[in-house]
Amino acid sequence: MTLIDLSHALEQGVETYPGFPTPVMWHHIDYDQSVDMIAEGREFAIDLITLIGGSATYMDAPRHMNRHGADIASLPLDRLVDVPAVVVPAPPGGRRAYLPSDFDGLDIAGRAVLLATGWDSRWARPDYPTGSPYLGPEAARRLAAARPALVGIDAVLLDDIDNPEPRPLQEAHVQLLGAGIPIIENMTGLTRLPRDGARITAVPAAVRNVGSFPVRVFARVD
Repeated sequence: MTLIDLSHALEQGVETYPGFPTPVMWHHIDYDQSVDMIAEGREFAIDLITLIGGSATYMDAPRHMNRHGADIASLPLDRLVDVPAVVVPAPPGGRRAYLPSDFDGLDIAGRAVLLATGWDSRWARPDYPTGSPYLGPEAARRLAAARPALVGIDAVLLDDIDNPEPRPLQEAHVQLLGAGIPIIENMTGLTRLPRDGARITAVPAAVRNVGSFPVRVFARVD
């Protein structure tokens, strides 16, 4: 059995989405301050972290797009733990949008559908946020109807981040989250997985009244 980490580490100052705040980390109690609070020769620190829910590798719950939708804490574990995966490579021929035909013949129901674009090689670079492959609207509707356990991508956004409209529809998010299907964005290492046979675990902290939160994702490959 091999375990493969599919998450970017949460780091101070690393931008996830253009213009959004980056994580900030500091000590509420630092090591030097702690020496007067604990036995001689010992020390500790208590950390504070400020971040947006969509930081590093993160999961969207239905509440992200619907104020009445299920929050991160309400996601059922059977969608998140040891889920069989199907890996879908980047659209052929340099095409950016995944089309319904890219999912022909795939066993999707109840599985983690992972879009392995290879865009994670640009992580933390200036060219990471633009030009990435995405799930086209028709493909999103097809996936939502097929009822996967979750859908993930190794790029900044499941929808088209370069959509020129001032108020994009975010159709992939609307379709999948509207069907109760969690989304994971900014994954990494998906191109290392076999097309079939891996099993995925992706469990965020059980946060109430929040629609997005960082998640540690890993694959088990036998």
